[in-house]
Amino acid sequence: MTSIDALMRSVPVIPVLVVEDVAHAEPIARALVAGGLTALEVTLRTPAALEVIRIMSGVEGAVVGAGTVLNPRDLDAALQAGARFIVSPGLTESLTRAAIDRGVPYLPGIANSADIMRGLDHGLDRFKFFPAEAAGGIKALKALAGPFHAVRFCPTGGITEATAPDWLALKPVLCVGGSWVVPAGLPEEAVIRRSAEAAARLRAA
Repeated sequence: MTSIDALMRSVPVIPVLVVEDVAHAEPIARALVAGGLTALEVTLRTPAALEVIRIMSGVEGAVVGAGTVLNPRDLDAALQAGARFIVSPGLTESLTRAAIDRGVPYLPGIANSADIMRGLDHGLDRFKFFPAEAAGGIKALKALAGPFHAVRFCPTGGITEATAPDWLALKPVLCVGGSWVVPAGLPEEAVIRRSAEAAARLRAA
């Protein structure tokens, strides 16, 4: 299974997807992969999410993970649906132990130095900085990264196509999470593909 570090380095933007209708799953995944974004985070925020993960996992080239994973039950359900990596909004003891026990690439959310230190205690050094803008933005992440020079981040939350390059220019940032790539509703596949192609060009400096 791909490491979380390799996954974060594979794309500059991980699309954060909230999919209400399973019929939209395959077209969205197909368009994103065609546009160069292969790591896809399907959030467990809708009743359709697990089935969406199953369907998207069948699209060639797609590496599909589950986001908004809150506990070991969510983790196991996501893995059974075919998720290949796990993203959570925070870092808890029970979920971290479950992810490590199951050997799944895991990206827990952190917002402060205490969160990072708890993650390091478990051998983790790759984190989602969340909610990125609300937690202080680039200035806050720079301050956090100082004492933790080996840690790398995927900032998510409030990041836009316009601000993503500023985040990606930071050395500790390997990628960003973005919901702008697939807007609300179901744009045409060609629109999603163009959005993905633009996001795929946002390489870190």
